Amino acid sequence: MTQLAFLGYPDLYSWLHDWLPIIFMGLLVVAVFALLRFMPRTRPHQIKPDAAPPIGWSDIAGADEAKDELREVVDYLSSPKRFRELGAKVPKGILLHGPPGTGKTLLAKAVAHESGASFFSQSAASFVEMFVGVGSQRIRRLFKAARKRAPAIVFIDELDAVGGHRGFDVTGERDQTLNQLLVELDGFTSSKKDVVVIAASNLLEKLDPALLRPGRFDRQIFVSPPDVGGRERILRVHSRNKPLADDVDFQLLARQTSGLTGADLANICNEAAIFAARRGATTVALMDFDAALERVVAGMQSRRTLTDHEKRVVAYHEAGHALCGELLPSVDRVHRISIVPRGRALGYTLNLPEEDRYLKTREELIDFMTMLLGGRASEQLVFGSITTGAADDLKRVAEIAHSMIEEYAMGTGSSSLRARADGAAEATRRVNDAEVRELADEAFRAATRLIDSHREQLDALAATLLSNEVLERGDIDRIMGETPPAAPRRIGELSVAAATALNPAPPPRRRL
Repeated sequence: MTQLAFLGYPDLYSWLHDWLPIIFMGLLVVAVFALLRFMPRTRPHQIKPDAAPPIGWSDIAGADEAKDELREVVDYLSSPKRFRELGAKVPKGILLHGPPGTGKTLLAKAVAHESGASFFSQSAASFVEMFVGVGSQRIRRLFKAARKRAPAIVFIDELDAVGGHRGFDVTGERDQTLNQLLVELDGFTSSKKDVVVIAASNLLEKLDPALLRPGRFDRQIFVSPPDVGGRERILRVHSRNKPLADDVDFQLLARQTSGLTGADLANICNEAAIFAARRGATTVALMDFDAALERVVAGMQSRRTLTDHEKRVVAYHEAGHALCGELLPSVDRVHRISIVPRGRALGYTLNLPEEDRYLKTREELIDFMTMLLGGRASEQLVFGSITTGAADDLKRVAEIAHSMIEEYAMGTGSSSLRARADGAAEATRRVNDAEVRELADEAFRAATRLIDSHREQLDALAATLLSNEVLERGDIDRIMGETPPAAPRRIGELSVAAATALNPAPPPRRRL
């Protein structure tokens, strides 16, 4: 009490009343500074040009167009004098966009290795934090480190995590981080350093327009899934360090893997080596690649036990798919049928396309829906009832039918106007629904006619499946024999349901 009286306070309560809020605020400030001081910092990951294992152009296949675009950047970073004499400037930013697994990150690493430049890699998700200002600070640190080691390449993966449209961020941290990224991209004009920004994104439509304008990301390179030749080269690249048997046919494997990306193909090669090691072989054979393809496409073999009735249903279901695929000339030929449960599927039918195709006609899409509904039509004809096994088929049919009406203008009502349902009038939505139902019903009726008129081949396919569980191309040819394909169908006049939706009958008049 004597010391408090010396300080001018009569008692302890008066001293606490005046100084306790100040002490509390001081401790709070110290705690915040300590939190920022000891918060884990995300440093940019640098890959030196001589890092092992290096990735060169020979290690990347199936993306020839993207490689040609990026070779110009490599030439500039390797010999910039030749370009500067002509007044050319290095592109400030290059945006690689496309589906996941197509090799966008590998392309960026190949540019760093081939050019001899320092490579700084950072995920865009690491820039965003709950504290405002932390992300912009990390952006500045990344570009500062790149400028010090120029010529350098800054690679930002998953750009959409920080480069989305501004104005929708509640905290403002992401918008501030994006603003700092825009400033750093513009700052390259006044800098003498040769620094190139390469970004990758799977969602180009979600990026802010300010990022996509010329002067920031000058080049936008679409990295598409490989074609059949690209898939063959990718399979050869990922099999270079594996002892292969003489029966491995990369051309056949490339045809079987239509639509798969480079990451999927690399996974298939690795799974094939695992299957070969599991069976104690010294080389990787074609049977190992087939097993790996089934593992990647259809899933791991399941240990579920089906009843005899369920096996018959699955056999006739898959036989219906295969029979429609064989009879319809516009559908890819069936390569393998299996009723071995894999993943969530109780069976599957693997089609083998003759070539990659990028355009589909209206009749070809309806034939494809017919093949998808062949399994359900087979169940209906053979057992007199339908099951839940066609859930995935029905989902794909609905997606195709809606796309034909709303995206491709392939309905019977209009062939020159997209019929989007968003914001449409009630009458327009009713017509769209009638058109979608008509397309799906027409495909189901066609599948029923095909299976009913070729019941003998259906029974033979199902019986062989029940005994062997798997049918290969040779077995299918033996069963089908000289059966001619179905005649091309033309979708003509409107059905009663579609015509009624387009021209509804007038309401009846009331008599007074």
